[in-house]
Amino acid sequence: MIYNIPFIAVAALILIGLYTVIFKRNLIKIVIGITLIESGVNLFLITLGFRKDSVAPIFTSNPDVSQTMSLPVPQALTLTSIVIGVAVLALMLSFIVYIYRHYKTLDVRKVVGGDDE
Repeated sequence: MIYNIPFIAVAALILIGLYTVIFKRNLIKIVIGITLIESGVNLFLITLGFRKDSVAPIFTSNPDVSQTMSLPVPQALTLTSIVIGVAVLALMLSFIVYIYRHYKTLDVRKVVGGDDE
């Protein structure tokens, strides 16, 4: 049961993020929901690479072949995902600043209406 906790956390992060993206109207809250979904996916990738009693996949001069290593591919994918996520987060926040300057609101209902005044 203890090994299922990361998967429960993944499901909770993704569901809370989906709820926020679908039901909230504030653009900042929507971006926070997208970030929660991204964090859930990253946690899922790291959880997939976990092996019990494993060591980090780092090359040393004296490798101990008796120990199992954790999978390096999910770690590399997660690191790439974090870097891409930070760039996308910065882009989304810059769009929100632009939208706020143009429409003077962060409410999605008022921005989607398309009323240029």
